[in-house]
Amino acid sequence: MMKNLTPKKPAKDQREKSVLLGLVELYLKTGAPIGSNTLRDNGFESLSSATIRNYFAKLEEGGFLKQQHSSGGRIPTPLAFKVYAQEHLGSQKREDRDLFKKLSRQTREVAAYLQEVAELISEKSRCAVFLSAPRFDQDFVLDVKLMGIDQSRCLCVIITDFGIVHTEILHTEKKLSNFTLKRIESYFHWRITGIDKPELSHDEEALAARYYKEIMLRHIVSYTNFSAEDVYKTGFSKLLQYSDFNNATALASGLSLFESPDTMRKLLNACKTSNDLCCWIGEDLQQHAPNVTSCAVLAIPYRINQTTVGSLAILGPLRIPYQELFEILQTASSAITETLTKSMYKFKITFRQPQASHLDFKTYPSESLLLENKNYNEELS
Repeated sequence: MMKNLTPKKPAKDQREKSVLLGLVELYLKTGAPIGSNTLRDNGFESLSSATIRNYFAKLEEGGFLKQQHSSGGRIPTPLAFKVYAQEHLGSQKREDRDLFKKLSRQTREVAAYLQEVAELISEKSRCAVFLSAPRFDQDFVLDVKLMGIDQSRCLCVIITDFGIVHTEILHTEKKLSNFTLKRIESYFHWRITGIDKPELSHDEEALAARYYKEIMLRHIVSYTNFSAEDVYKTGFSKLLQYSDFNNATALASGLSLFESPDTMRKLLNACKTSNDLCCWIGEDLQQHAPNVTSCAVLAIPYRINQTTVGSLAILGPLRIPYQELFEILQTASSAITETLTKSMYKFKITFRQPQASHLDFKTYPSESLLLENKNYNEELS
């Protein structure tokens, strides 16, 4: 494990590693530099302070520890955090039954469920969270909302039965009043449900019909062309509580990763490919995000039936409780796997993985499910 440490006696090698792991453990709890006396009083009573200082010196020479001041205690380097994380990565994890219970429920709103999972894990871990997901079929448009932006644009919010919220910008020839927008929404509601046809003027109905066709075609194209996993994310503000991110450069580094969908997908896909619990600490992240060196990312895959379909990741500073977070991730993975597997069966939902971009209406839910409107094909032609 510790390649830079090559003592002659195996027992001495183990003691040296134990000192390192003990120091990291204590530093994770306190956030303060660790001196030899402090470490001795916290589980290393069998070693003298002088012996511990000798170990500190060798560990510092090997790049595992550093001193902020010549007379101060030692703090772990990213290399030490890696050794500590690897030590706990393969160990048996306890399952958090309370967390498992909170994350376990059968639901048709699978997209809303995954976002809720991200929120709960972020609260539990006190870190940022992001996760990838396949595309779920048998979804249909549930509602459409409109909101004016300025003189020539309005925001369209599409809400689906699975809890997906999709937005589009529509351009208008003139500013539309809130009254007009509500009347257009009533037209959308009728087209989707077939209930309560509104009494609109000829011009209003023509405008509403044109917007309806535009919105639905955009949504179908977006839904059908599935070339990259859907990514859900939350909790970046949680990182502000860590002193490690008081530095603007460190915060910007973490932000650059969290705000890059491509980078998040690379990490999540790497975890999915490994099909195991993974971690990237400090410079490990450079192969995916060149400017990120002051963060740690821990990730775990989840499954539907026996197929690995996505990954869940936690983003935090280097000083995070790795062992606790590994247990949280393992619990979350088990709960997501069980919930989605049962939900797919109960609600007869299928899913598909990303593929090369193409438009194939055969893979899209039937028009009757999507729009509840038998005249949809005729009106789009």
